Amino acid sequence: MLAFFYEPTIHTDSPHITLSEETSKHCIQVLRMKTGEELLLTNGKGLQCQATIVSEDKKKAVVLVHTAKQVAAPTEKISIAISLLKNVTRLEWFLEKATEIGVTDIQPLICARTEHHRFKTERMQGILASAMLQSQQCWLPVLHEPVAVQQLVSTSRWPQKLVAHCEEDAGKQEIIRMQYSRETQLLVGPEGDFTPDEIALAKAHGFVPVGLGNTRLRTETAGMVAAVLLTGRRSV
Repeated sequence: MLAFFYEPTIHTDSPHITLSEETSKHCIQVLRMKTGEELLLTNGKGLQCQATIVSEDKKKAVVLVHTAKQVAAPTEKISIAISLLKNVTRLEWFLEKATEIGVTDIQPLICARTEHHRFKTERMQGILASAMLQSQQCWLPVLHEPVAVQQLVSTSRWPQKLVAHCEEDAGKQEIIRMQYSRETQLLVGPEGDFTPDEIALAKAHGFVPVGLGNTRLRTETAGMVAAVLLTGRRSV
């Protein structure tokens, strides 16, 4: 398996590509790759290039592209809107795993019961990129800046909108038994769940309440269960 690198600005206008300093260092200094060795590059927007190293510069390595192809984007779009977490490591775990299994859009939320509001966008983007490469994909999920849940539910334009919560609700459906749209957004609340007012507001804006099973899940686990069930429909 060839080494795989993320270069967001690559294009195929020229057969020679100068790698970024970060990729050059990883390629030449860390992995100790040499002239003549092959590698793969992607821009995270479907482009995949197979290339050979022609210059071993650890700051500005140069590669020669042999083949380039555009990988089709996923035909089914899945958005998980999930509350920021007090334990940031758990949110990072969710971002990594959601990327690996094919979630296409991730929206961090700030809710009434959200305890931790800081969000390091650059670090989180790096986690997504690493997970994309690890899983041999060429499409990077869209990662949004955190927004208040009230703002999201009032502006969401996804064809199918779901809200997972733990309250008693006569209208709640079990997600595993539902019919899915090709474009679905699902909301996951913080530790302590969404407030009744947040749930009511989401329902008023067309979000269908859903359950994720018979046990009470941590936020990141709930997000992962929803992601697995939604992405799993691709193979059905």
